[in-house]
Amino acid sequence: MGLTTSRAVCALAFLASLVMTPSVLAHAHLKQQTPAADSQVTPPQVLTLIFSEGIEPGFSGVVVTDAQKQVMKTGTVKRDEKNNTQLTVPLEQPLTPGTYQVDWHVVSVDGHKTKGSYHFSVK
Repeated sequence: MGLTTSRAVCALAFLASLVMTPSVLAHAHLKQQTPAADSQVTPPQVLTLIFSEGIEPGFSGVVVTDAQKQVMKTGTVKRDEKNNTQLTVPLEQPLTPGTYQVDWHVVSVDGHKTKGSYHFSVK
């Protein structure tokens, strides 16, 4: 086999491996949240975050802060028993009117870490 043919075979094998293993390159991205980003809602009792792939709750967390950067008290972050892409976060105190920021970090079932944030307002 010539050098050009060998390079072509290697390049083809590399490209095939990328196409066949997209989940290895994937990360858990926030797909949906309740309350929704940039929404104005009545005080929620729980936050729900749904990701693009399964989440490891023991390595994931959520912090809710108000406009003055005070951390709101939350309960334990839990993964839904029937849907490993869904996290729920109970709020242990009622949220007063104002704007809140939700900062989240997760580790997906394949070990990748991602983080992000969004805002919502309470009427």
